[in-house]
Amino acid sequence: MVIKHVGPVSCAKIAGILYGLMGLLFGGVVSLISLAGGFATAAFAANPSQRAPFAAIIGIGAVILFPAFYAVVGFIITLVGAWLYNITASLVGGIEVDLG
Repeated sequence: MVIKHVGPVSCAKIAGILYGLMGLLFGGVVSLISLAGGFATAAFAANPSQRAPFAAIIGIGAVILFPAFYAVVGFIITLVGAWLYNITASLVGGIEVDLG
């Protein structure tokens, strides 16, 4: 079996969802790290009231912005990659896959 064509939009939708989930995971990690840093700053800083809210803002922003950013960038890059694959496959014949 030879894969000669892929649907760019269908590939991009799947990749956008997967990248969005990865962004949610990475955003959660960054959020936890920033909150831990905020607590550490609040514990040891001379004026903790100025720095602690900044860590919370970064943490919340990471959980919101990372998934959206990863999903959009993943969608666009996969859309372009699938389009380029279709062009290349039309020139060289596609990818041969043996499923059995």
